[in-house]
Amino acid sequence: MTYTIVLAHILGLFVVVYGDIGLVSPSKLEMFVDEIPDMPRIKGYDVVHGVPVSKTLKISMFQKHWKFHKDLPPTKVFAYGETKHTATVPGPTIEAMHGVSTYVTWKNHLPSQHILPVDDTIPTAIPRKHKGIPTVVHLHGGIDEPQSDGNSHSWFTSGFKEVGPMWSKKTYHYHNKQQPGNLYYHDHAMGLTRVNILAGLFGAYIIRDNKVEAPLGLPSGDEFDRTLIVVDRGFRTNGSIYMDTKGNNPSVHPVWQPEYFGDVIIVNGKAWPYMNVRRRKYRFRIINSSNARFFKFFFGNGLRFIHVASDSVYNEESVMVKEILMGPSEISDVVVDFSKSKTNSAILHNGAAYPFPGGDPVNENNSKVMKFIISGKREYDSSRVPKKLLKYPAPKLSEVSKTRYIAMYEYASAIDEPLHLYINALSYDDPVTEKPKVGTTEIWNVINLTEDNHPLHIHLGLFKVLDQTNITNIDEFRDCMNKLNNAQKCNIEKYATGNKLSVEPYEKGWKNVYKMQPGVLTRIIVKFAYIHTNASYPFDATAEPGYVYHCHILDHEDNVMMRPLKLVK
Repeated sequence: MTYTIVLAHILGLFVVVYGDIGLVSPSKLEMFVDEIPDMPRIKGYDVVHGVPVSKTLKISMFQKHWKFHKDLPPTKVFAYGETKHTATVPGPTIEAMHGVSTYVTWKNHLPSQHILPVDDTIPTAIPRKHKGIPTVVHLHGGIDEPQSDGNSHSWFTSGFKEVGPMWSKKTYHYHNKQQPGNLYYHDHAMGLTRVNILAGLFGAYIIRDNKVEAPLGLPSGDEFDRTLIVVDRGFRTNGSIYMDTKGNNPSVHPVWQPEYFGDVIIVNGKAWPYMNVRRRKYRFRIINSSNARFFKFFFGNGLRFIHVASDSVYNEESVMVKEILMGPSEISDVVVDFSKSKTNSAILHNGAAYPFPGGDPVNENNSKVMKFIISGKREYDSSRVPKKLLKYPAPKLSEVSKTRYIAMYEYASAIDEPLHLYINALSYDDPVTEKPKVGTTEIWNVINLTEDNHPLHIHLGLFKVLDQTNITNIDEFRDCMNKLNNAQKCNIEKYATGNKLSVEPYEKGWKNVYKMQPGVLTRIIVKFAYIHTNASYPFDATAEPGYVYHCHILDHEDNVMMRPLKLVK
């Protein structure tokens, strides 16, 4: 299809017009003009006579308009909130207390039609009456019962008028008995995760444990402990979110694309925002909630990050680094000491190619994230960053009960375009093959046969990376795997003899997401039990509908790089 490309001046913005589709040119949006908001904070507990007790929250999904930039018209979004008026993008930050349950009734008040194009040629949640938008909420990093995990088939439409085949309850139970750390909640509906999150359905969740965290002395309080949720988006001239309506294999999948990228970088719901900071230490809980974009964060003025936690777990030791690479859904908890800055401002940059690692280099727009404006005088700062943080028992190889091989495949069409992606050559609804025993430890050999880096996320389980090894003669090995789909029969030991790749110091601790590099065998040790205590789960982890594991590039997850994970006794 041929488009006529012209430049127009609309609403004071220069735009590129493709036929009758007007797209905002990101280079014409002024950066660092909107102040970053701190999302509303909701306590996931009550305090009665000085004692924290369980609380039930009611959080809904609404369609509303949101202002991403002062020069953009209001954008139609889906937003989480206790009311439509208070709903935000991202949603409110839920602050939970370790050991105190939080109950959330998630309600869907969305209209019958989606604001973004949907492709039902991929496995998709489709209401029987074709009315309503299926949604379901997953607490990413949560260690909770299967019924509250947000299974992709546990979706529901507005007013629970229609529900998915695995739906079982309206109110989710988050036990908060795991280690303190950073989580986030987001949509997880089958085949709709990428469009529902793109529309705005994501938000932060923090589990605090003052007994173990307060002695660390890290920056604290609402002003100095901030969550930053980073995404990328494109926009039309009317303010609406831009998503290509034509797939890369339109004769097979009319809309689905293997990766979504936008050149406008959004932090806490604002495009390239600024933040006023004082010359002291700040804690930033950074969440990459993008569909497919990796970020390589660094400061233009040379400031460093002190990395204190990865995903939902504290590091054993703090690590000072110049840059941080984050895949979609990864969380980096860092401290930045602005008293070390020799300038009065610092721009947070991005240097990650897209798709990562072999795609286009960053441009003038997507290479900038936000700006920190630093006050003039250094001030007294009682916070600190100790070298030693929180140490949890290391997993023991002697306790490993099972070794598995997990292979990642990408399939191309006749026109050599990505068609779909599978794990172990199986679709999501194929019979369960991974059935770990509750309380056990396993080794997973993750083999990435594709050219992309895939951030692998395991629900319920936590893991550590043991090693990463380049696969030699990868084409030969891939040919065998395409025929046999069996790493052992294809003699993986023969091919996994290449260079060993180092693991970044800040990623050597417990994680729930890890970036699986292309052409590499990554060995991880996975624990299906708490890491901070020998106590058993306070719920039946073997119940239906079970859990899942998947690539967290949302476009891959939807089609259909996701597999069921069923725990057994």
